[in-house]
Formats: sequence, C-alpha cells, structure tokens
Amino acid sequence: MKKYNLIYWISTGLFSAFMLFSAYNYLAAPEMKEAFASLGFTEDYFRIELAVAKFLGALALLLPFVPKGIKNFAYAGFSINIVSAIIAHIAKDYNAYAFLVFSVATIALSYFSSIKLQSLKQNVQS
Repeated sequence: MKKYNLIYWISTGLFSAFMLFSAYNYLAAPEMKEAFASLGFTEDYFRIELAVAKFLGALALLLPFVPKGIKNFAYAGFSINIVSAIIAHIAKDYNAYAFLVFSVATIALSYFSSIKLQSLKQNVQS
C-alpha cells in the first residue's frame, strides 16, 4: 500500500504542478494569448476559463478531503483537455509533444494508483 501511496502522490503532485504552471501561463504569458488566437480563439474568455478550470482541477486532485466524485470529474476534465491539446498541437504543428507525453503519463499514473489505493483500503476495511 505504501508503494501505491508514493506513486499516487508523486504523480499527482507532478501533474498538478504542471497544470498550475499551465494555468498561470495562460493568464500571464502574452505568447499564450497569441497561441490561443492562432487556434481561432480571438476572445480571451476561453483562455481564462481554461486557466480557472485547471487551477480548480489541480486543487481537487491535491486536497485529500475532496470527495471521490469530484476528483473523478477533475480527472475526466483533464483527460479531455489533454486530448484537445494533442489535437491542437498536431493541427498547428507545435513541437511541445514532450509535455503532452508527460501529462498523459502522470495523469494515468495518478488515476490508476488512486484506484489501486481505494481497492486496497476497501480490502483492509473488510
């Protein structure tokens, strides 16, 4: 159980840090405003909305008292976000694939280790 707990917190911490950095970048970096505009989002609302969603999702994953259903909602939202980012990067030929692979690997590790931890906790309680 200790092994899965360690895997969960490391992968969740890395993924959440990446999402928090990304959210900050969406709000602070002029290059991100230009990148969204090149994808056809000329208004700022989507970029800001995505930054807020990433911030809230990262908090949902990091805070231990957040209910399982909300954490699963955050995992689903991040998964949709990553798939959308992959499509956008391929469409615009951006060369940031390492970050996308990192995101997929860490969110997968986080999610599957959380499932394993929940099943181990249920077995201990039984």
